[in-house]
Order: sequence, then structure tokens, then C-alpha cells
Amino acid sequence: MSGLDTQLTPLRFLDRAAEVHPEAIGIVDGDRRLTNTEFAEAAQQLAGALRDWGVSPGDRVAYLAANRAELLIAHYGVPLAGGVLVAINTRLSPDEVAYICGHSGSSLLLGDADLLDALGDVELPVREVISLDDIDAFTARGGDGFIPWEVADETATITINYTSGTTGRPKGVMYTHRGAYLNALSEVIHQGFDHSTRYLWTLPMFHCNGWCTTWAVTAVSGRHVCLPAVRGAEIWRLIDTEGIDHMCGAPTVLSTLASAPEAHQLDWPLTVVTAGAPPSPTVVGQIRALGATLVHVYGLTETYGPYSICEPQDGWDELSSDELDVVMARQGVGMVTADPLRVVRSEPAADGSLVDVAPDGVEMGEIVMRGNCVMKGYFDDERSTAEAFAGGWFHSGDLGVMLPDGYVKLLDRAKHVVISGGENISTIEVEQALASHPAVADVVVIGVADDKWGERPKAFVVLGEGVEVEPDELTAHVKTLIASFKAPRDIEFTDAIPRTSTGKVRKNELRDAERKSASH
Repeated sequence: MSGLDTQLTPLRFLDRAAEVHPEAIGIVDGDRRLTNTEFAEAAQQLAGALRDWGVSPGDRVAYLAANRAELLIAHYGVPLAGGVLVAINTRLSPDEVAYICGHSGSSLLLGDADLLDALGDVELPVREVISLDDIDAFTARGGDGFIPWEVADETATITINYTSGTTGRPKGVMYTHRGAYLNALSEVIHQGFDHSTRYLWTLPMFHCNGWCTTWAVTAVSGRHVCLPAVRGAEIWRLIDTEGIDHMCGAPTVLSTLASAPEAHQLDWPLTVVTAGAPPSPTVVGQIRALGATLVHVYGLTETYGPYSICEPQDGWDELSSDELDVVMARQGVGMVTADPLRVVRSEPAADGSLVDVAPDGVEMGEIVMRGNCVMKGYFDDERSTAEAFAGGWFHSGDLGVMLPDGYVKLLDRAKHVVISGGENISTIEVEQALASHPAVADVVVIGVADDKWGERPKAFVVLGEGVEVEPDELTAHVKTLIASFKAPRDIEFTDAIPRTSTGKVRKNELRDAERKSASH
């Protein structure tokens, strides 16, 4: 870098918001309203307290919190102190939370009192646990010193986000200051944020750092409106009372929005961004019928959340409503700060380079990405990182086609991950939990369509000879081992699991049968 360059970091966004719009409201959290100045002061106070506590550059600091002001402040205060934020999924089991704390090497865990209480007697491998209800006592240690809103190295890790893979054990995805900065700018551009933005937090802040929107809204001095839990009545109350004009979420959030008794035609523009399981054309139509503008994006935890967007074309306004619903359900093209999406064949060229599928909408391949908006790598897992970047591109594990117009359409998930309500569920993890029950002789789990959640896991179970057990008992057993939302609601007993001659389960056969059954 030349002497004229500065290191990119989203920390600068809050610095600028407090500088340019100091008295504007930056956060609404229940009855609390923080100006940008107060937001910045809180981040400075937290950073000072963390340094005083002993956090050094690169140290991990874990948070277990709902969508509240303290978690927003942590997205600035933790990296300002030089630390790495580890925002943990609040729906995980105590053992899963403990695993993430241990694997990340987090020295400190801060969380909501009720979430910490729910961990019970699980042993947490951290030096100290602090309730956010007592955060003022902790931040009082910070003193009045000012820490510059800058970093020495933009490639340093700013956050680690854990995502479940097909092995069942979550991997820690490392984001850099540079990547977070650039992805946040993508969100600003493609979601249409500006100083007037009133953003409702229907998306969990722990999920890909809220798709980097924790930083994007502040980049334009917009307003964050916190929402601890997704409830239709509360969403509509805040839309109406706070003048909400932007929100994000998985298809289940869209369903909640559209089906709530309080739903009504909108009196002002509302942009709704969705990702996760591909939204059905029906859901797309429901949101558009409210008068909202739907933005469909696609990505993974490894790509800072959204990487591509189904960007409307000029001619689409001539399509019928049904035709538009169908084209808007595609995954689209790379966002403005991302490299183009590719769909490649399973076999590389002789020189090891990746080979693109034909852009005919028929030949299926794996979706791959690269560039600034792809993770730095998996924390403390060089082998998985190398595998993920084979051929110089990140392999998503998602199967799709390249359409003649250059847009990508997702067809299936090569790794059999079920995306339910925007959360990844490893089928292998669920299978292992079921298999641990003494009555289960064999089991396979697949994802099936769900009108509310997008997808949900369904289990096919072979019982041991002469053994009887109720499905509810198996579901309860699973919930004692992993997060409750991962437990299958539907368990079907069968005499045998369909397998290939080499012993691999024919999951496609099961999925096809489920789709056929659902269509009748």
C-alpha cells in the first residue's frame, strides 16, 4: 500500500455517523433511543473496558444475545478494542454454545441474563461470564480514554461466525475488516439505504453479523430498530409507529409478515430483502401484494451473507405478475462488490482449473465464488479451508444452473443442509442424534418443503427388531442433544433405508418421493 492509502474498516462508519449526524437517532431498542453520539460513546466505553479487562489484539469475545442495542454496540466496541466478535446463535443448546466458546478460544462471554441462565450447569471454557443486564458496571472500567476508529491491518479478523456443515460440527468463518466494509457497502447500494432509512431487525444479528447490515445501516447514518423476537403483531406495530422502510429475513419472516392478522396495505415504500431457502413464487407474490418491494439475495455464512442478487431488468415490468414472481425467485448475479458467480462441473480441467457448465439452464453444477466478499478461511481449520477453496474459488456445496441471461438458479444442496427459517441444519447431525437412541437401527434425514419455514427436517427411521417407540419420544431425545429447532417434526418408520450398492443413502430418491407426495 502507498502512503496515501488507509485501511478499510466498518469502524469508520460509526465514527462518521457521530461526526456528521451526531443528534440523529442511531438505535431504537424498546423505550431506549440512542443518538449516534451516544452509540459511538457506548462503543468507545465498551472497547476501553475490554482493553482494561485484558483483551488484546486478536482475542475473541463471545456474545449470546438477542437483537438489542448491546449487540449492535459490540459490533463496533469489540473490534475497536482489537478483539474479534463471536456472536453465537441464541437457539443453540448449552453444549453447542460451550463448544463454540471453546473452539474459538473466547476468553469472555457476555450475554442476555435469560440466555445465560438457560445454559444451566454446562461448563463454559471462558475466563468470565458477564450478564448484559450488568453491562454498565462492566463498561465503567473503561475510563474516558479515546481509541481511534481505525485498524493497522484491514485483513485482520473482525468477527468469527459459526455455521454447521455436513459433519455436524460447526466451523468458524473468519470475516476481515476489509470484507465487512465492502459487503456493507453492497448492502447500502442494493438495499437502497440512506440517512432516512428506518431498518427493522427481523434478521438475527448473530447470523452473518446480520448480513453485515449491523454496519451498513450506520454507514449512511440510518436508524436501527431492534426486535428481540419475530412476531407478526410486533413487526406491524413497529412498521406503523417507527416508519420502517427496510427489513430482511428468511422466507419464514416473509410468511409471518404476510399472514399476520395485522397485515395491511402499506402507506409508504417498504423494501424487504430475503435469502436462505429459495423463496417460493407464492411468497414472492404475497409480499408484492402488500405493496412492498422484494429484493432476493443469495449467499452463505462463508460469503458475509448476501453475495448475489436477483437484480431486476428493464423488461421485467412487462411481465405478468405470475411470471415476475418466478423470475424473482432466482439467485441472480454477483453484487456490486463481489466477483461474478460461476456454476462449474464436478470434474476440473486437466490443469486443475474449474470448468463452467453450459449457460442453458439445464446442465447442473456447483455454485462457486471468490473475492473480497468471501471469507478469510475457517478458524483453526486449514484442511477444511483448503478443501473449500479448491481451484481458487470457494465451493458453496450448492447445486444450480446458469441461465442464458447470466442469472444463476439454485436447484439443490449438495451437502444436504436443510435451511429452516434461515438457519442451517446439518442432516448428519440430526441423524447422529437419532441414531444414539437405543431403539433406532438405521436413520436418514432429508429436508422437505414447509410453507412457514421454507424447509424442515424429516426423518426416516428403521427400528431395532422387536422394538417399539413413539415418534414423540425420538423427537424429545433429539432435543436433549442438539438445539430444539433442529429436531424433526415428522418421523416416518420404514423397513429399510434406500441405499446404493456401495452403501450410500439415496437421499434424492427420498426427496423426490416427498415432493411427489406433497403435490398430490
